[in-house]
Amino acid sequence: MAAAAPKVLTERRGRTFVVTINRPEVRNCVDGETAQGLFDAVETFRRDDGLDILVLTGAGDVSFCSGADLKNVDSLAARPGAHESGPMGISRITDIDKPAIAAVNGYCTAGGLELACWCDFRIAARNAQFGVLNRRWGVPLVDGGTQRLPPIVGLGDALYLIETGALIDAEHALRIGLVQEVVAEGQALARALQVAEALSAYPQTAMRNDRRAAIDSLTLPLAEGLEHEVRVHRDTLRDPQMGEWLRRYASGDRPPPFRPPQ
Repeated sequence: MAAAAPKVLTERRGRTFVVTINRPEVRNCVDGETAQGLFDAVETFRRDDGLDILVLTGAGDVSFCSGADLKNVDSLAARPGAHESGPMGISRITDIDKPAIAAVNGYCTAGGLELACWCDFRIAARNAQFGVLNRRWGVPLVDGGTQRLPPIVGLGDALYLIETGALIDAEHALRIGLVQEVVAEGQALARALQVAEALSAYPQTAMRNDRRAAIDSLTLPLAEGLEHEVRVHRDTLRDPQMGEWLRRYASGDRPPPFRPPQ
């Protein structure tokens, strides 16, 4: 008898780590085993200096992730370490110092929306749909949705989604800033890999420290945030890569600019 396929797949694409929720038969909903697989994947990404960018996606074109497996919801809390890392596996992990991109196809709802918001930004296929559908069954957002969604889309749009349980399409999500790019159906992962490759080509120290300072700014008053920005970048200014890239710039050796999709 053939072994069951893993519920979370991982693949190295150069310096990009692709993590795929692999339960398409149940719209990639997450049970305890899947949550543990996500946790393990993120820990692998954290430890591997050969990986710069994580891309999170769902198997198939029907769903990125439809949230928690409500038919097996007890397995989420029963997973060892669930309180520390979050029921969905990774939502309470806040100390990863490298970028993560969500490649969203189809349904991105409830806990799946929370996972997408855990990522730095989101690239959506045209068939993507987003919503706090758990509102309909009285299931709360306990994987960071109340904390991450308002800074991403603003309080009004966040409360609209959280309170109504509305399901919105990719273009609506783009208008409110929930997603940053909308691409053709079936192309979200391919585009995320293109973006990841572009990010990986940059000097990493400056980008990672800019990322950290930007995220930390959400919890700091402006004056403290400005001081924190300087502290974060003390190592950046001594990074040999910065001097090398400035020399390349001066000599006319400049990389092609990053271009959003037309």
